[in-house]
Amino acid sequence: MIDWRDQGVLLAVRKHGETSVIIEVFTPTKGRAAGIVRGGAGRRLGPILQPGAQLDVEWKARLEAHLGSFTVEPIRSRAALVMSERQALDGLSAVCALLSSCLPEREPHPLLYDRTVNLLDLLGQPDLWPLAYLQWEMTLLEELGYGLDLSACAATGVNEDLSFISPKSGRAVSREGAGAWADRLLPLPPVMKGEGEAHDAEIAVALGTTGYFLEHRLLAALGRKALPAARQRLIARLAAG
Repeated sequence: MIDWRDQGVLLAVRKHGETSVIIEVFTPTKGRAAGIVRGGAGRRLGPILQPGAQLDVEWKARLEAHLGSFTVEPIRSRAALVMSERQALDGLSAVCALLSSCLPEREPHPLLYDRTVNLLDLLGQPDLWPLAYLQWEMTLLEELGYGLDLSACAATGVNEDLSFISPKSGRAVSREGAGAWADRLLPLPPVMKGEGEAHDAEIAVALGTTGYFLEHRLLAALGRKALPAARQRLIARLAAG
């Protein structure tokens, strides 16, 4: 019998039979893990098992390769933080969907886990959330092998006036280095370098850049195409101010 216990963020829930559900959780020591929760569709557990919830989980299976079953206890719900804030709801949905789609199963990413918990704990704080979400996406790319190199221009080696990112290499390019190729490069807003006021409209532009690498590098490598619809709604809200 295989048995482990951890805390985790609930990423996804789907029905399994009449009264059970299959959940995916993201934990610091086991990464993304799935299992059956008996009675998970019932009155006691149904309201608890909402994406974004922080849970204490125990997983059991006869063999490591089996789906296994979870026993869950709530630590805290984040549903109340997003019920009256559409931007926060879209952000929460985007985080959970991206992690569910991108994370390899049972591979720990403790840094990404910590950043995820910190991000979700900022839900309901619209002055902090958008920038934190952008930084989280950049961490996601870094952790899964598609990090952006914003240290110096890929063409000239300078570290000033970095204004673009190469869609091929993920490296920064200065305005001078871009030259006639500027229209083929992705924008590098100052907010991605930790500079400026981090206005929502600029964050929306930056998310267009990180989205390119999420879609055309990370998801494409996994044989998946579409970014979460909630992420697109989030960007539209930020762009509209």
